[in-house]
Amino acid sequence: MIGLQEAIDIFVFSVRDGFVQVSAFVAITVLLFSYIQYRTGGRIVSYLESHERMQPIAGALLGLTPGCGGAIIAMPLYIRGTVSFGTVVAALAATAGDSAFVILALAPKAAAYAYAMAFVAAILFGYAIDIWGLGVGRVDRAVNRISRPMTDGGFTTTNVADGGPSIPNYEMDQSCHDHGHGTGDDSGLLTTISHGVHVLWWGVAVAGLVAGVLYLVRGAPEVPLEFAPTFFGLFTIAGLVGTTASFYLHFVGRRFIGEGEAGRIRDDFTSAYETFQHAAMETSMVTVWVIAAYLIYEYSIVIFSIDIGAIAAAAGVLAPIGGALLGLIPGCAPQIVFAQVYAQGGIPFSALTANAISQDGDALFPLMAIDMKAAIVATIYTTIPALIVGIVLYAVWPYARFGFGVIG
Repeated sequence: MIGLQEAIDIFVFSVRDGFVQVSAFVAITVLLFSYIQYRTGGRIVSYLESHERMQPIAGALLGLTPGCGGAIIAMPLYIRGTVSFGTVVAALAATAGDSAFVILALAPKAAAYAYAMAFVAAILFGYAIDIWGLGVGRVDRAVNRISRPMTDGGFTTTNVADGGPSIPNYEMDQSCHDHGHGTGDDSGLLTTISHGVHVLWWGVAVAGLVAGVLYLVRGAPEVPLEFAPTFFGLFTIAGLVGTTASFYLHFVGRRFIGEGEAGRIRDDFTSAYETFQHAAMETSMVTVWVIAAYLIYEYSIVIFSIDIGAIAAAAGVLAPIGGALLGLIPGCAPQIVFAQVYAQGGIPFSALTANAISQDGDALFPLMAIDMKAAIVATIYTTIPALIVGIVLYAVWPYARFGFGVIG
């Protein structure tokens, strides 16, 4: 039984940690891509549209960037029909989420091996899906029976069965949304407030990024709740204020600034400010999902007394399978714990690699928000190469099974 104080502590720490450990890093990646879009006049998206054979490679490269920001960028490209379903799977399979920062800091050699394997597996499997389908149609139809109540009816995956992109009526959908103009007598005031929160959000995001980098440099220590001019104070204040501002921008601010929606890729931006605004809105949406995932994970761990480390250590030959299945859980929280267990020598390298391929990090959240069916199919398909690579690796690379003590 969980007590009231413990429940409150879990809530506060999850709200704080989610922004610093995830959102601040996502913000920089999304901003970088958006700014390149702005400076190049949208030519990156146009290039991907006209070079379909390069798409799975591009998706894997986006996913390979540490954190979830690169893979997150691929989701709205798929939603609007720019890239294929194989590209989505490649991006998700290549990403190691925010657990990548943990392994890069604590076991860089292991990270190089694991993420190189994930990158190759992601490209090969992405192309295989686009060329042969690999039974996506059957999974698509099966998921359709259970996922319909989970979606808002806004989009339908029309041809995932063919290994292609979900192609909604994008122009019509655009016309159905409020494009950032509030209504009512107080719309002017709320527009001003929203712009102010947006500017504050970026200030806090930078502070959160600094705190997040210091957190990793220090070896991902336990961070107490503290309000003082210290590292712990910076971590705490940036996390709490950043999450609060993110929730405001997502649930209120988007109606008065920006385009009134998230999960969409822009062809171009009219100004640098609009570029920053778009990145903030996208990251705020991800933050909402991240916090929800953190809370579900943390409360589940306490209520059901789950010890990922103990389970992983006792798994033996099943460790790669467990690592792959753990990757089915959206978000980075359980994957970060798994990476820390590896760094302590608790699981074999094959399990780490399987988890790196299978996990989708926070990149799955934008797709879940718009097209739940496609998200479920995609996360199922990233688990397949994870199981194959993990089991084969465990069988043919015996010394790798000893984990951090050997690889690190």
